[in-house]
Amino acid sequence: MVEFIALLEKFGKQGEKTGWTYFIIPAKVANKIKAKTKKSFRVKGKLDNYSIKGIAILPMGEGDFIMPVNGLMRKYLKKQKGEKILVQLQEDKTPVLLSEDLLLCLEEESRAKTFFNKLTKSHQNYYSKWIEGAKTDATKAKRIAQAVNGFKMQLNYPEMMRYYKENRMH
Repeated sequence: MVEFIALLEKFGKQGEKTGWTYFIIPAKVANKIKAKTKKSFRVKGKLDNYSIKGIAILPMGEGDFIMPVNGLMRKYLKKQKGEKILVQLQEDKTPVLLSEDLLLCLEEESRAKTFFNKLTKSHQNYYSKWIEGAKTDATKAKRIAQAVNGFKMQLNYPEMMRYYKENRMH
């Protein structure tokens, strides 16, 4: 487990990362967590006293990584951009299980299943986490339907969300 102090930062206009709060994991620190990798991987540990697991850290070039700090984390930490946090991290090797409900629905839609199976493991995990993160059964069902229909149209996540927003299909 590596331990360091990090400064919370926030992206301005940065494509899909616009508005994200994050902290930098310098290359020398990232290399202690998982040696010689330049690809995203999952970590577990603590931010101050807030326990985390299965959180993806993202490569930013030159060996540095960032870890997004979402609203729930910030709420618990009671910290924003410009404040420091104590970070304790190690690689999280726990396998990610895909949404059973999504996989069942994909069995009924071969075109959607083919597209889904061509996605990288990290993208499959992202969809699964998005679906399983729904707070109600109705929202979960809506997300599954959106994903399956999006896969049938061979849309990636941002394209799918744009499609549903533009077509007012909820």
